[in-house]
Amino acid sequence: MPIRWRDAMNQALYGPGGFFVAGGGPAAHFRTSVHASPAFTTALLRLLTQVDAALGHPSRLDVVDVGAGRGELLRALVGLAVGVSGEPAHSGRSGLIPAWSGSPETLTPTASARPLGGEPPSGNVRPSLAERIRFTAVEYADRPENLPEEISWTAEIPDGITGLLIATEWLDNVPLDVAVHTGDGWRYVLVDPGSGAESIGEPVTPDDLDWLTTWWPSPDPSPVTDSDPRPGLTWTDATSDSGSGFGAGRPAQGSSLTARSRPGCPETPSGDQGRAEIGRTRDEAWANAVGKISRGLAVAVDYGHLSGDRPVDGTLTGYRGGRQVPPVPDGTSDVTAHVAMDSVASAGAAVARCAYSMVPQREALRALGADGGRPPLSLAGTDPAGYVRALAAASAVAELTDPAGLGGHLWLRQPVGIPLGSVVAR
Repeated sequence: MPIRWRDAMNQALYGPGGFFVAGGGPAAHFRTSVHASPAFTTALLRLLTQVDAALGHPSRLDVVDVGAGRGELLRALVGLAVGVSGEPAHSGRSGLIPAWSGSPETLTPTASARPLGGEPPSGNVRPSLAERIRFTAVEYADRPENLPEEISWTAEIPDGITGLLIATEWLDNVPLDVAVHTGDGWRYVLVDPGSGAESIGEPVTPDDLDWLTTWWPSPDPSPVTDSDPRPGLTWTDATSDSGSGFGAGRPAQGSSLTARSRPGCPETPSGDQGRAEIGRTRDEAWANAVGKISRGLAVAVDYGHLSGDRPVDGTLTGYRGGRQVPPVPDGTSDVTAHVAMDSVASAGAAVARCAYSMVPQREALRALGADGGRPPLSLAGTDPAGYVRALAAASAVAELTDPAGLGGHLWLRQPVGIPLGSVVAR
């Protein structure tokens, strides 16, 4: 029986046996910045130290990962913060992050570091970052085996966060409705969960119509021409001339085509003049997350689009086993859609009552020291093995900052109760 896309996505992704709650987790199916290079985690640790300083080095510093997968990001952060994975590499132009006074790279050595949660030292010596930090993973799946004990695991975002909330490719999986613009206005698109076949449903509700009117105006009703960015074009193709750098879909092996343009994919019902992905649920989810912060910074890292440059036919697609597949909401694959980032940002700012910043990932990471630069050739003569390692690290960072891929993801940085400038590196 056809149902609205929001309900279909919710069941397919988060219902019993759903894609994100069963099996090996997202890492088994697609690649994100967390998996691409340890430089991403090191950059986040530098950002965390900036948040810590802006907060005045509180006795407890929270790090909350929303949509944590199987805890990959926090595992890596635990390793950096408490030294269980060794000292981070740093060599300036190697593509990794150089150390600086008071940086995570100069934290208390492993041999002398006390476990997280230990008693603070006597006197006026401030406990180290490693001693004050608290890690929380937010995910619907069961707690993975062998997850470090320093990481708490919960299905809901905790209240009273003081520190950093990070959401890496979470909002794109918040279920949403899809609408199609017909001769009598916007109507919901219905989908058969088993086959992915679509049909046109009832008119959208007043709340959704208000969101569409504000954030996704009705498309130009002019006839489709060969030059229009409509069926058959990827989101990358449709925006390449504008230089926006927003990538199409999750970076993964295989085609970058949106699934709706691929052979054998259920097509949009005939008679429409454009599709829209109604981001109101994402706005609400982000506003709720920001509202959980007492003081600190919320960061959403995702691929998306802005008003005036929306994709005419939407971005709904699927991923399974490292390949892009048609978006069939049967629970066997990821179902995702790009994020209306300006709408989300506005919702978060209304809660935080603070200005926000939004830049492509390539700019955010470079400001945090990850530039992807090649190591000096002279290193090859003095330390060939070190040169090879540095070159590999630089290549990994180059993937993170590639404007046609991960580097085109947007970083939305929303401070709460702290100055924006103190946590936006330049």
